[in-house]
Amino acid sequence: MRVLSGTQPSGELHIGNYFGALRQYLALQEDHECLYFIADYHSMTSVRDGKERVKLTRDVALDYLGCGLDPQRSILYRQSDVPEVCELSWILSTITPMGLLERCHAYKDKLAQGASPDHGLFAYPVLMAADILLFHSDKVPVGQDQKQHLEVTRDLAQRFNHAYGEEVFVLPEPYILEHLAVVPGTDGRKMSKSYGNTISMFGAPKKIKKAIMGVTTDSAGMEDPKEWNQTVFQLWSLFADKAEQEEMKQRAATESMGYGHVKQEIHERLVNYFAPMRERREAWESRPDDLEDILADGAKRARALAAPVLSAARNATGLGALR
Repeated sequence: MRVLSGTQPSGELHIGNYFGALRQYLALQEDHECLYFIADYHSMTSVRDGKERVKLTRDVALDYLGCGLDPQRSILYRQSDVPEVCELSWILSTITPMGLLERCHAYKDKLAQGASPDHGLFAYPVLMAADILLFHSDKVPVGQDQKQHLEVTRDLAQRFNHAYGEEVFVLPEPYILEHLAVVPGTDGRKMSKSYGNTISMFGAPKKIKKAIMGVTTDSAGMEDPKEWNQTVFQLWSLFADKAEQEEMKQRAATESMGYGHVKQEIHERLVNYFAPMRERREAWESRPDDLEDILADGAKRARALAAPVLSAARNATGLGALR
């Protein structure tokens, strides 16, 4: 089974990215053919500094490799190294109804957050559909809140196949990850770069500690029982097994405990948990030529998979040389 997933290089990856999705995505490479791409074209709707995009793109590649991506088993590539995706995006745009894009909640959410209503943001789902359909992806890992993106892709594939009378595109299925962790940010909302409430995986140690110590808590004193559903305990639980969680839950309800102590434990556990990944990431960072070789090889392998699909789309639409 072929699985595809992309990550936008629009900022530093954080523990919400890891526990919420990345860890589960990488586990799929054990049993499936996996393509992971760095969506630098997509990042152009929010990042308007070319040098910054180069850095962020490299950082995402390092994060994936640090977290355990195997470049021999999986295909890791930069989206912009596969120009076929832009051609297919245009082809798909010609059969995309405006109303379909106007109904996409992601566009509305971005506008509500103050994003500029430009064409790139509006047509984002078409480029996303091209990313998926170009590789005859069987499964696309998504959370429940992302199913609409895949429904648009399936809709466009069906519209194209019907319009040109050929089954050019495979209809991808959602790979719903039921056990994704919903990771709260330091302010209690979902951890997100757009909220500025993240805790980095591989950032500077002082920055990580400062973020953890800034986690919002209630006003309970040392002697008061603590509510288990608080953000500080949810974050602590990411690094604890079930038995440890039950023990901490009892302590929080019955023992004298300061939130500062819990935060310190979060910091210590996080550092220990990510230490081997940080070491692996630093090793790759010290070999920039090898990193570029991996991305170049990934692009070569990805383009080999994409070529026959784009060729079939061009043939169906009558593009290119006369036949």
